[in-house]
Amino acid sequence: MNSSEKNTLKNEKHYDNVYSKVNVNNILSKLENLEAFMNDATRTDTSWVGLYHGDFQHQLKGKKILELGCGDCTNAAIMAAYGAEVYANDISQKSGDIIKQLNENYDFESEIKFIEGDFLKSELTHDFYDIVVGKAFVHHLTHQQEIEFTEKIVSILKPDGIVRYFEPAVNNKFLDYLRWLTPVPGRPSKIQRKKFKQWKLNDPHPDRDNSSKHYEKIGDTYFHTTNIVPIGSIERFHRILPRKHSRKFRRFAFRFERKLPNLLNSSITRSHLVEYKQPKK
Repeated sequence: MNSSEKNTLKNEKHYDNVYSKVNVNNILSKLENLEAFMNDATRTDTSWVGLYHGDFQHQLKGKKILELGCGDCTNAAIMAAYGAEVYANDISQKSGDIIKQLNENYDFESEIKFIEGDFLKSELTHDFYDIVVGKAFVHHLTHQQEIEFTEKIVSILKPDGIVRYFEPAVNNKFLDYLRWLTPVPGRPSKIQRKKFKQWKLNDPHPDRDNSSKHYEKIGDTYFHTTNIVPIGSIERFHRILPRKHSRKFRRFAFRFERKLPNLLNSSITRSHLVEYKQPKK
């Protein structure tokens, strides 16, 4: 078994456990209060601010969209509720179980279709999808897997197709060093060597380059246009605040950081929206 296969198996086992605990009623509640949920999430929660940057929700209706790593299926459900024809893929069959329940309990314009298992082994139609999205997905892939995924994505996208990823960004080595020193729920500090080593053994994220420059290189190789938007350069500091002030600070931070020079913003950002357009066929 090569490193890519080991990484896939590790992800499958990890996320089978995670997604078996998903409460579908929580997703249905978001769908029933769609505008209120999106108004809050796209101003406050990093991944939603990032993926839906530029009112992405209003570009979805009627589009054929493939989501890679659909996970707990909340994003797939939101896109379908906005009128997209959603095809959702995940290595975990538990995601397929969630989608089945969502389709049974919500009247989507077009039911969500689940594409089970390894994307690289799935038989998909060429020149079919308008948009491919991934919400905190690519950083789970090895570099070799990322290249293989990208080449397949190029083949299944329409000539004017778009790829839209929200991913963590590591553009500053010093801030990344501090990040590993700081314990967070579920992850010990790197100073706690034994605990950190055990955590790392179970971590589904491979060691890889998550910098904006890396994504630019991939984009320049396979697409005609690459656009990267830093997300969370100031917002990242909300963790040092008391929880009762956190969400208010995050909303302020997302507004404020848009005014920063792009070079500064990119150098300290926590995450980024990665957008590729017009695949090189």
